[in-house]
Amino acid sequence: MMRTRPLKVALLGCGVVGSEVARIMTTHADDLAARIGAPVELAGVAVRRPDRVREGIPAGLITTDATALVKRGDLDVVVEVIGGIEPARSLIATAFEHGASVVSANKALLAQDGAALHAAAEEHGKDLYYEAAVAGAIPLIRPLRESLAGDKVNRVLGIVNGTTNFILDKMDTTGAGYQEALDEATALGYAEADPTADVEGFDAAAKAAILAGIAFHTRVRLDDVYREGMTEVTAADFASAKEMGCTIKLLAICERAADGASVTARVHPAMIPLTHPLASVRGAYNAVFVESDAAGQLMFYGPGAGGAPTASAVLGDLVAVCRNRLNGATGPGESAYAALPVSPMGEVVTRYHISLDVADKPGVLAQVATVFAEHGVSIDTVRQQGKDGEASLVVVTHRASDAALVGTVEALRNLDTVRGVASIMRVEGE
Repeated sequence: MMRTRPLKVALLGCGVVGSEVARIMTTHADDLAARIGAPVELAGVAVRRPDRVREGIPAGLITTDATALVKRGDLDVVVEVIGGIEPARSLIATAFEHGASVVSANKALLAQDGAALHAAAEEHGKDLYYEAAVAGAIPLIRPLRESLAGDKVNRVLGIVNGTTNFILDKMDTTGAGYQEALDEATALGYAEADPTADVEGFDAAAKAAILAGIAFHTRVRLDDVYREGMTEVTAADFASAKEMGCTIKLLAICERAADGASVTARVHPAMIPLTHPLASVRGAYNAVFVESDAAGQLMFYGPGAGGAPTASAVLGDLVAVCRNRLNGATGPGESAYAALPVSPMGEVVTRYHISLDVADKPGVLAQVATVFAEHGVSIDTVRQQGKDGEASLVVVTHRASDAALVGTVEALRNLDTVRGVASIMRVEGE
């Protein structure tokens, strides 16, 4: 039997995502009520600019006083889609204190203060759900947190930023340079006017922290994630990748160490073989590859951003939280029992592609090979081209630690025959 008294929902933020949440709540009201077991009522919408026309939202619901809204005391759920650290953090804490559960899409806040927010939710017996914080519409957090709760996840490897994937895909398929591809992404609305958070990897790093924490039952903060942007990737890098049967993606990589005693989380551009499922992810789409003991290899794919896709994830959480409210229960909270240490980037082991500008004369290759050997880095393949006294030397290594590679490169720079290090890129997905 359906309860007639509605569950009251407040919306913090009414931009691209928030307006879609409000629209779906209105247009799908009957379906949502049937799925939840009670009607859902939009009780208030907090915005910064109240004079803007918001189609479908009664003017009486609009307020600029977000704090007063979450302090009402009669709210069942607060949906936070304003982003950033403050005032979102204070508003979420206040919502818990005044009896509401929270659905959030705030990756930056969860990556920085997820542990404190989970603790506040548990203290007040409320839910904190955030499927929309990672990979837009793709169901990912709930499968990791619930469907794979009985399994052991060893690796999460993914494309979690649509802007960077669009840019790199354009560079790969059309031969465009970085700036040209970025300009197209901006014109199409895939990139912000200031794309720094995307192209420098900050957005992906926040998502990596969230994914690693859930996958490995360990608290992983944004500061624990190694981050490297993709602004230095060039057409020459793509040419080298194609010669190896690879392409280049900006990847978020979360791994459990082979001995199970630690984890790592990192974001950086990497070459991946064209045979890997992630290589075929085009445009602004996202995809995440999960490897676990029992389930094996799983891939999650779909639109990773945009108003409607992200709102879909928000509404999925809203339905789950509302069901919990009706049943007097809460869903899964933070699981950080493993408390594994997060290893620094220097301990990460992978393959590397290094392009060197060298003098075109006898003995250069031997000198370079000696430096690699002295630092314990084994060479897989070497390719050399040159004329008029100058040459390009491309070295692909076997698996080695990041610390060993850094030491190798420093020693190479001191060789008289090495004019410069043109590029260094990791090789993943093998």
